[in-house]
Amino acid sequence: MFKIIFIVFLVIAFVPPIRKFLFWLVVGRSMVNEQKKYNSQTKTQSRKEGDVNVDYVPKDAKGHDYRGGEYVDYEEVED
Repeated sequence: MFKIIFIVFLVIAFVPPIRKFLFWLVVGRSMVNEQKKYNSQTKTQSRKEGDVNVDYVPKDAKGHDYRGGEYVDYEEVED
């Protein structure tokens, strides 16, 4: 039993095509799916340069009666 496990370990460790295939089985499929999902999202979100998109506009905006801030007195400083 130990010999079989040892031989399988050696084959996996030193035969690159088998190692690559096992990595693809474990990690590769999920990476491919994530890449497809990301690419589909970026295609739908692509816009021309200069386009403006407002995602959220509050229904109850409290700033309608805003007339400006406080006046701050200042002096000009000459160099």
